[in-house]
Amino acid sequence: MNDAELAAHLAVEAGKLLKTLRADSGLHGWELGKKGDRLSDDYLLDQLAIERPNDAVLSEESADSEDRLTSERVWIIDPLDGTREFGILGRPDWAVHVALWESGSLSACAVSQPDICEVYSTADAVLGPRTDGPLRIVCSASRPPAVVVRLRDELGAELIPMGSAGAKAMAVLRGDADAYVHGGGQWEWDSAAPVGVALAAGLHCSRLDASPLLYNQPYPYLPDLVICRPEFAEQILAVTRRH
Repeated sequence: MNDAELAAHLAVEAGKLLKTLRADSGLHGWELGKKGDRLSDDYLLDQLAIERPNDAVLSEESADSEDRLTSERVWIIDPLDGTREFGILGRPDWAVHVALWESGSLSACAVSQPDICEVYSTADAVLGPRTDGPLRIVCSASRPPAVVVRLRDELGAELIPMGSAGAKAMAVLRGDADAYVHGGGQWEWDSAAPVGVALAAGLHCSRLDASPLLYNQPYPYLPDLVICRPEFAEQILAVTRRH
């Protein structure tokens, strides 16, 4: 498998393990979420060690290593994005993120949404059509940031609460929303795979101040982002730059 195929394969297979755990374990809530985090992380790390033994890995669920800073290839993974939503039986807005950072930029990335049986990859990402209506922005269901409220007020936007960062970004990719805006704190693994797929589909991706999103940094904190259809980037950034 090439890198893009591997990213998609790993995201899908990890998702299958998580769906089985969710269906058969009898667990729920935080206990289910944490067990899912560990199960998926163990699987992804084991497979990457087999398939790409010379590459470094940055994972939400494992200890970081400075070795990745001197590596030309780093897999940035979120084994279970939306741990809270995964723990609530029936919630579909969780995902598996697998991204490859290579020589300074994201290359092969995949986001799997197991509960809707979809995987989105840099190899075949396509931006879906938009329906008429007001600007639609997906945002955190539990803690919508102030910048999103400002966008609602200034641009007359409709806010759509949703869980996982990957689920939000892929909603924009499909055309179910026009933008995903976040300003409340994130880490590289939260956005690397969604941003890689979104860029491959032609979406705009940046920080709130329009600066680029940088990955494989010494401190992997990446607190804010804008992912949106390109035709809305200018008006959204005009508001977010002032945030």
